[in-house]
Amino acid sequence: MESSKAQELIAKMDKDIRNKGFIKEDLVADLKELRTYAIREEDPTLTKVLRLIYEHIEKYGSFNIPIPAEMVEDDEGNELVMEAPENIEDDFDAKRESLLYLLSIFKDNRNKYNRIDLIEYRNQLMHY
Repeated sequence: MESSKAQELIAKMDKDIRNKGFIKEDLVADLKELRTYAIREEDPTLTKVLRLIYEHIEKYGSFNIPIPAEMVEDDEGNELVMEAPENIEDDFDAKRESLLYLLSIFKDNRNKYNRIDLIEYRNQLMHY
């Protein structure tokens, strides 16, 4: 995200999650505010992902989406997907790391590889 205020909000959420853990109400409020910056930046994918995240957290009280699987290339240069993401519903540390990783993507959401992961998060959230 390009806005300095959005970057500050991302940093605040990162710090809060690391220091306090998931505080549902605070996290949802911050994500809703961050979404307003995505709307101003006219990024429909990011806008949708932010909405899906806070709706997921409101419904489940947590963030149950794993970090997307990594893409690797074989010897011929063909892209292959490494292992599929695991179920993290019972793993608090994995939930936290996934959400922190997603926040880091927001900082540079125009990066090609971050964009791929952002779309994968969107897809996982839509099918959860």
